[in-house]
Amino acid sequence: MISFIGAGPGDPELLTIKGKKLIDAADVIVYAGSLVNPKVLCNAKPSAKIYNSALMNLDEVIDIMADAEKKGMKVARVHTGDPAIYGAHREQMDRLEALGIEFEVIPGVSSAFASAAVLKKEFTLPSVSQTVILTRMEGRTPMPPKEKLIDLARHNATMVIFLSIGFIDELSETLIEGGYKPETPVAVVYKASWPDQKIVIGDLTNIAEKVKEAKIEKTALTLVGDFLGKEYDLSKLYDKKFTTEFRKGTED
Repeated sequence: MISFIGAGPGDPELLTIKGKKLIDAADVIVYAGSLVNPKVLCNAKPSAKIYNSALMNLDEVIDIMADAEKKGMKVARVHTGDPAIYGAHREQMDRLEALGIEFEVIPGVSSAFASAAVLKKEFTLPSVSQTVILTRMEGRTPMPPKEKLIDLARHNATMVIFLSIGFIDELSETLIEGGYKPETPVAVVYKASWPDQKIVIGDLTNIAEKVKEAKIEKTALTLVGDFLGKEYDLSKLYDKKFTTEFRKGTED
């Protein structure tokens, strides 16, 4: 069996219990060495063969996993965060499926949610935003025609932007042009949950300058929206006057 495992945002303690058990028991580990914290592998078996996929192409990754599976070995394919977000694991799964090889996917904590945690913020606030857009700037990977950042910006939703810190000037300008107010708050979180984590707070007019001053050039998320502010309505969930399936509201 091949297990695709989300290793979480960086802190080894944010690895799921299930993911840790599979990594610790694996005979072969293929991990995304450019992003996964090596400490996630610290309890791997001494006999485990460990490969850094940052140095490999797709064919090489598939060959290693297929060969190990053929020999009856347990394989852990370790991705950063949750592999469903910019994990490039679909192409691996499709190749394995074509080869008749069974696999499973173990979800992980995305850096998006680790960033919200370190900021102590909630993405979905009543009267502010009930929609979260996870996206990126167009780079070497083109964006589909209807998913240009300038078009997504018109919704003024909470936005979490991956893989784009190197375009922070263009990103800020595009969001303003698309419809966000210039004073919309922005947070940039570098390596959320790692020991060298950095947090930069600003708005769309000054975040680019602040990011450059902090010398952040990669491995960071940009979070945009009024969820970072202080104004919002209280939820109905805990409103004492609101009746739910589990309790009856009061009149006073």
